[in-house]
Amino acid sequence: MTKSVAIIGTRGYPSYYGGFETAVRKLAPYLSNNGWDVTVYGRKGSTRDDDPGRDYSVHTVITPGVELKSVSTLSYGLTAALSAMRRKPDVVLVMNVANGFFIPLLNLRKIPSLVNVDGIEWDRAKWGRLAKAVFHSGARWTARHGSRMVYDSKEIARRWKDEFGLIGDFIPYGGDVPGPLPIEPGFTHRTYVLLVARFVPENTVTEFFAAVPEISKRHDVIIVGSTGYGGELDDVAKRLSDSNPRVHWLGHISDDARLLSLWQHAGVYFHGHSVGGTNPALVQAMACGAPTIARDTRYNREVLGESALLVAPAPTDIAGAIDVLLTDPARMEVQSEALQNRAREFYSWDLVCRSYEKALLSLIS
Repeated sequence: MTKSVAIIGTRGYPSYYGGFETAVRKLAPYLSNNGWDVTVYGRKGSTRDDDPGRDYSVHTVITPGVELKSVSTLSYGLTAALSAMRRKPDVVLVMNVANGFFIPLLNLRKIPSLVNVDGIEWDRAKWGRLAKAVFHSGARWTARHGSRMVYDSKEIARRWKDEFGLIGDFIPYGGDVPGPLPIEPGFTHRTYVLLVARFVPENTVTEFFAAVPEISKRHDVIIVGSTGYGGELDDVAKRLSDSNPRVHWLGHISDDARLLSLWQHAGVYFHGHSVGGTNPALVQAMACGAPTIARDTRYNREVLGESALLVAPAPTDIAGAIDVLLTDPARMEVQSEALQNRAREFYSWDLVCRSYEKALLSLIS
């Protein structure tokens, strides 16, 4: 008998917005190919319907919502949950505790829920006091009403056990190990610094931008990302790029091959994310063999092990560490190989997808 799953809480399939969307692009076809009837809920205008890699056996449903930063997740989560109530799949995969408020609607229809809790959103500097309170309330609601939890890092699992008394499944994000890719025109292998991040305070973007004038005295700097809504950090990135020929702001990149190439040929990938568990960009950078310098946090230590340099979030520390690594070709190659091997062993998409399927099956068996 065909098993059915609905996925709620992402921008849809196929979408390239963030980590949830990357996971769904891998997981939805995997489940469909394994005999599941898969429905992914999304938002109008957020999916790439002509994507050549799209699997048309994955069903997509667009529901309405309010496109405002403060309420978009909640509004789309509500309409998706109401639709899932009517369709009544065997199980629902819920992404983000902000959608935990709507799990009781699923429970009314006896639909079990597997919830990827994401990071500790109420710790994120980008949210104001009200938003943090909403996320914390959503987490409490999720803990009370969700059927089973998924934690993308062991540190996130520890936080949830300490605060809510819940255990669950540890399922990180994955990375693809690509074959050789052409280098971005105008650049040379292992000679540039790469930042890939959404422009929010907890990603150490401000500190990295402050380090760029020093770094760019000797090395090219490539910046990938934006705020998504415009703002001061976008303006800073533009000024740095416009005023310095060694600084290149490429904005948001949704072309997977191009982004993988940038990681594969980087001399240093700087990863400044400070909260959020296992970060999808970090895992993918590892899979590409990018020599990495990361902000020293519990989450980054867990993912990187002993295979990368960890630094304090100060511009002078960032610039100094980058210069040390970029001027040591042998060390770059040793680190590249170690990170790629670690990605293969612990963070492959096949392992991630198999773990999700096992967790989903446990809820409907």
